[in-house]
Amino acid sequence: MKRIVVAALLALVFSSSSFSAHAAIKVPAIYVALGDSLAAGQTPDSKIDTGYADLIAQELSRHQPVAFYTKQLAFPGFTTRDVLERIQSEQAKEALASANIITLSAGANDLLRLVQSNPEEGSLAFQQIQADFALNEARINMEAILSELEKRAPNADVYVMGYYFAYPHVRENQKEGTAEQLDRLNEILKNSATKAGATFVSVDKKFGKNGTDKVPNPSDVHPNLLGYQAMANAFFEQYQKGWKIEEWELPEPNPLTFEEIRAQQEAQQEARPASEERTAARPSDQLKMNYLALRKPLPYL
Repeated sequence: MKRIVVAALLALVFSSSSFSAHAAIKVPAIYVALGDSLAAGQTPDSKIDTGYADLIAQELSRHQPVAFYTKQLAFPGFTTRDVLERIQSEQAKEALASANIITLSAGANDLLRLVQSNPEEGSLAFQQIQADFALNEARINMEAILSELEKRAPNADVYVMGYYFAYPHVRENQKEGTAEQLDRLNEILKNSATKAGATFVSVDKKFGKNGTDKVPNPSDVHPNLLGYQAMANAFFEQYQKGWKIEEWELPEPNPLTFEEIRAQQEAQQEARPASEERTAARPSDQLKMNYLALRKPLPYL
């Protein structure tokens, strides 16, 4: 907590007073990304790399001071119930209390885990009753999440990220039913955000139903870097119009498997001084270790 506060105060001292004219801009930015694998930055080949949250943090730093950024509370496969439990955890307490910008991706896994996709045949199938139940559960949990964030992150502006159509490779006659369910999910997220005083970020039009350039793997629902760029730019349309991530600003790919990330973390742990080892684990350390607990990336978000 002390590190975050000190960094925030230093950034505030050196920030330009011109930012005060923009009510939406948070200076210095203390940005926390919550949610599923989209917030974590999962790639179409089941690795972790730059996602929309990383691009948002990068673009924020181009225009204003950024005191702190983390996506360690995001986790592949998280449902709305999982996100609710994560923000209620002790590990999340410090980051949320300090945050003034929060992005939230939650809801798709409540629905997409019910969709049976056959990439070879280009087909999709789901049970409507199950979908109705899942969407209602997502609505209840999303309202609870936003209520918790109001208490746990009182200084934060919350941006609820919408979802895109995740199956652009299937046959045209297979798209309508699943697309309709995702439209219903986006409407739930938008209504929940409005009710809670949060901001909904629509991304579906940037992908469309044929966005194979952004969702390139027929067997995977995750976007590539162009897709994450589109999501990040949708955020900036709400946060500060005129700020935009151009293609030349995109970082070089540096995907890591979960095994590689875990090995890096273990090496860092071994390199820590003995005096640090004797102290209680810091929340940031706990977040990293929890993030690496997943043995295998899940097939949904």
